[in-house]
Amino acid sequence: MATQTPAVRRSRIGSAMTAGRDLMRAFFTRGPRRRRQEGILLELLEQLTLMTEEIHRANLIHQYRVMLDQMDRAIDDPGLADAGSTLTGLSEAKRRQMIFANREYGNLLMSHRVGVYTWDELVGHLRILCRNKLFAEYWDRTVEHRRSLPADSAEARVGAVVDGMIEELAEEPDEWWVVGQEPPDTGS
Repeated sequence: MATQTPAVRRSRIGSAMTAGRDLMRAFFTRGPRRRRQEGILLELLEQLTLMTEEIHRANLIHQYRVMLDQMDRAIDDPGLADAGSTLTGLSEAKRRQMIFANREYGNLLMSHRVGVYTWDELVGHLRILCRNKLFAEYWDRTVEHRRSLPADSAEARVGAVVDGMIEELAEEPDEWWVVGQEPPDTGS
């Protein structure tokens, strides 16, 4: 290895220091820029999440509108009511009532699922609906329909609350405003 003169060493040290200083400048100037880019990226991800949730709610609402249209047709046309119902031994008028009771329950459930009603508001509306004798009959006739629901689904959790309300109302109909005291919904 050849010996270097002090001037050459200073030149190389100076170049290294200059390069190091330039690297530090680049690091610190990229730092705030990178943080800003990461902030923008996080904000975009949050907006994408919100948009995805909104699209999901819109799809739920659209599907519910299609179902309501079919129910309305079934209420108007006894032949369609027979085709869409699994309940047997009902008069035409009773079948229409059962379809309408289903429609009312579905409306409350959908309102909760899309965020119109909080859990407490849903329970309050269900308390009133459960006082209706025709709804109680509908609920009793459709118990088998609910058995296939996954236990952790929103509809199964709501159904369990309605089951409890109807039982409590059968025992104490005068205290309808306190039935269904269940813990808050853990998700939809």
